[in-house]
Amino acid sequence: MGLKPARFRKTRVLRWQQGSRAIAAADDVAAEEPLEVRVDTRPIVVTMRTPGHDDELAAGFLIGEGLIRSREEVLKISTSGRNDNGNVVDVFLASTVSIDFAKLNRNVYASSSCGICGKASIEAVHRHFPKIERGFTIPASALLGLPDQLRSGQETFARTGGIHAAAVFDGLGRLVVLREDVGRHNAVDKVLGHGFLNGLLPFDQHVLMVSGRVSFEILQKALAGRIAVVAAVSAPSSLAVDFARKSGQTLVGFLRGDRMNVYSHPRRLFPVAPAPAGKPTVKTHSGRKRPPDRAIRR
Repeated sequence: MGLKPARFRKTRVLRWQQGSRAIAAADDVAAEEPLEVRVDTRPIVVTMRTPGHDDELAAGFLIGEGLIRSREEVLKISTSGRNDNGNVVDVFLASTVSIDFAKLNRNVYASSSCGICGKASIEAVHRHFPKIERGFTIPASALLGLPDQLRSGQETFARTGGIHAAAVFDGLGRLVVLREDVGRHNAVDKVLGHGFLNGLLPFDQHVLMVSGRVSFEILQKALAGRIAVVAAVSAPSSLAVDFARKSGQTLVGFLRGDRMNVYSHPRRLFPVAPAPAGKPTVKTHSGRKRPPDRAIRR
């Protein structure tokens, strides 16, 4: 979609350290700009994102909202020629696709701060996307190498330290696609949009790995892509845990080194649970020990 956009900006910074003299220097910061997504020339959302892969972002957002399901439903995605800044993307749908724009504007439930109660949010999503009844299985040990692969592919993070990443891996731990963005949900939209535009969906034999915490909308978008296993280096929210349990998704948090917390459907990772020796305990992210969650034992 035109020239490759800059994912970071140069800026001036004053570097200060106690006991030393402040030094003026150049620094890189992650780029953040608005993007308006329009469907058949009608605006449906404005999001703050890192420029790049805007076509994937638009497609991924529409997938997550349940508006498109197959590649044949999208005729064209292009940057609007009427906007000099290149921050308006037009999505043109096939005549067979019908969208209730009024209903869409009333029911954008992607944000965990949207004010809709958790129960209503989960039920609303399940009206669009069925639960995952089975899904593939993968050894827990196969997840251990994913954080390092994710980190090594975060080029913009290496320069700025201020950007999120999402990646999809296959059942053998091989990277399929990785995208970075200032917004966690945007990064997920981009990897889903990549799969959609390249005929790779559904990702039902894959793992979604994200660099930060996992919130409700991340699980929602993963369900739209039929992803059964979602892993993160950080913590999930309470609504994300509830959603994963009700959607049949395996949710893994604090995936670091040789450890992880499994919050839902552990049998997808542990087909045969080991017999406990004595009174089992698990460590929290703070290092304190506590009894294991019922979700891990079930």
